Amino acid sequence: MFQALRIAATGMHAQQLNVNVLSNNIANLNTTGFKQDMPAFTDLMYQNQKAVGAITSDTGTIAPTGLQIGLGVSVGSVYKIMKQGDLLKTDNTYDVAISGRGFFKITMPDGTNTYTRDGTFQINQDGQIVTKDGYPLDPAISIPANATDVTVTSSGVVSAKVNDIVTQLGTITLSMFTNEAGLENKGDNLYIETDASGTPTDVNPGTEGAGTLDQGYLETSNVDAIASITDLITAQRAYELNSRVISTADDMLSTLNQIR
Repeated sequence: MFQALRIAATGMHAQQLNVNVLSNNIANLNTTGFKQDMPAFTDLMYQNQKAVGAITSDTGTIAPTGLQIGLGVSVGSVYKIMKQGDLLKTDNTYDVAISGRGFFKITMPDGTNTYTRDGTFQINQDGQIVTKDGYPLDPAISIPANATDVTVTSSGVVSAKVNDIVTQLGTITLSMFTNEAGLENKGDNLYIETDASGTPTDVNPGTEGAGTLDQGYLETSNVDAIASITDLITAQRAYELNSRVISTADDMLSTLNQIR
């Protein structure tokens, strides 16, 4: 009976974490370039009261199934679903969306690099293309003060009219990872490289499997609101069922305590 209480407690704990993950997904429905998280559940170790294949007689007959009692559930990992989000038309000159794989590389104040799918770019006081927090693109691209008609091609080439002459100002590259789900969340729509993600390879958009760029668009969150609400209800019901198991086990213990 006490074992049933502990097993149900693991189920409640796992579903509570599941609800936390789903809540974070729903909270980021409108976050540019957000990738939804998905918990992966795993069963805990088993108690072998009779091993599968145990010898059951002197003639060598064996148990076909055995007797194993599971000890509950846990969340083994929470991983990113990196599918493409929809593209939202903004018509802002420095908004750039990635259609396909890849990440923008960003230089942080300490000189390290982070990676993002959020193409909400602006220019700073020096004309350099930066994120909304002021972190510059890598490789750095600067827009002259007298530049007009700034364009970004699907292959990442940035150009503008400078003194009525079309001038190429640089190329936005994309960073590719073998295991994108292995990137670590840093917050602020930024990821950092890990051993699990592998080292990045910088390529031009549209080459070596990288996506292309769309100027005047932003990638929306890939969270499906309807599916997330459905999953949230399912998690709530699972939590309630585990709670009912605890109540049932408690009633059975109470009955045992009343036996004289």
